[in-house]
Amino acid sequence: MSQKERPSPPRKGEDRLVDRFHRQITYLRISVTDRCNMRCVYCMPGQPISRLSHDEILRYEEILRIVRTAVALGVRKVRVTGGDPLVRRGIGGFLRSLSGISGLEEVTLTTNGLLLNEHLETILSAGIRRLNISLDTLKPERFRDITGRDEWARVWAAIGKAHRMGFSPIKLNVVVLRGINDDELQDLAALSLQWPFHIRFIECMPMGSGVASHGPPVTIDEMKVQVAGLGDWTQLQSHPNDGPAERYRMEGAPGEIGFIGAISHHFCHRCNRLRLTASGGLRPCLLADHQFDLKSLIRAGGTDDEIRKLFLEAVRSKREHHAVAAGERTSGQMSAIGG
Repeated sequence: MSQKERPSPPRKGEDRLVDRFHRQITYLRISVTDRCNMRCVYCMPGQPISRLSHDEILRYEEILRIVRTAVALGVRKVRVTGGDPLVRRGIGGFLRSLSGISGLEEVTLTTNGLLLNEHLETILSAGIRRLNISLDTLKPERFRDITGRDEWARVWAAIGKAHRMGFSPIKLNVVVLRGINDDELQDLAALSLQWPFHIRFIECMPMGSGVASHGPPVTIDEMKVQVAGLGDWTQLQSHPNDGPAERYRMEGAPGEIGFIGAISHHFCHRCNRLRLTASGGLRPCLLADHQFDLKSLIRAGGTDDEIRKLFLEAVRSKREHHAVAAGERTSGQMSAIGG
């Protein structure tokens, strides 16, 4: 490591989530369950996988305690993920309590949309307005092949209802798969010309065994070539709480598109996040297998100060680049970590 690249040690008594490379952590992604009612080809492995038992999953009150500690350390944004979070019983009450934590500036929910219609009123009453919904194709038969469920119309109807109810922004996440849905990018981008949706094109990440048969990921450079056929896009300026997407809008369009290139254009140098798994593991990086066991600490009677110290330790362990950028591979499954 050159002198220029060498991280400075944290200051003595440092009590904020700033890592050795001066990245400030303000964003926590929380998986509330490893269970999902879809079986997307890029997320689930081909073979059956074991599920966490009820006792192995963090209780809602444990998650809320962890979030309060994180907020005291500077976290300002939380995203609730799964599996699919809407399959977990009592999710509405949890979201209401989460949104009520003082100091949180943004709470968002990521879902596959299958149960969204039944939960929209509850989500709205909990104070959540921002949704991320997986939609990898506009073709019902292809949706079935990708997700294992013949439910495209159900998901699309829920997206439309969420829009009419005033949820905003509604982000539609598209994992681009070579030879599977990479011929639909223009059609998906064109949704932003009609609707105020944020279309997010995401490189498929090589995690576990779920993507082994899909070949090399479609890079965001390849995606941009296809989308450029629609016309001229103007790049948008990002805001402090925005994610890593490169954002663009066509003149007069109510929506926008974005590209997330975690592999070909990794954004490790500005990473601002940690992940909390459903089993209570605090992960400094999605694409790394190392994690810190918050659940065992809490259930052994750990104090809030001990939770805080574990957060600080996790942040100071963050690497400069993720495992794939370093030429390694992570063995974790996306379904078990949280999307």
